[in-house]
Amino acid sequence: MSGGVLIPPLVLRAMSFSHSSVPLSAPNSEWLTNQHRDTYATHLGHHDQLAYIAVAQNDAVGRVRYQMLEKMLQPCGPPPAAKDDEDED
Repeated sequence: MSGGVLIPPLVLRAMSFSHSSVPLSAPNSEWLTNQHRDTYATHLGHHDQLAYIAVAQNDAVGRVRYQMLEKMLQPCGPPPAAKDDEDED
């Protein structure tokens, strides 16, 4: 085994049917970021759901929409640093 994270076969199958633009070989952080963006886009596209979230947060609908649009830029925080293959001595 390669020491990587083991992904159950059913999850791999579900990911292969996914209609996202992220390939299975993409890093986990990229897949997770796209899932969060899709979720925010769905919330923004359904006004009733957005109004429900606004009521739950006791905020105006416009403010919640603005906050979600800002979160879509980096929904999971900054991307992880790239790992270098070479060891620096």
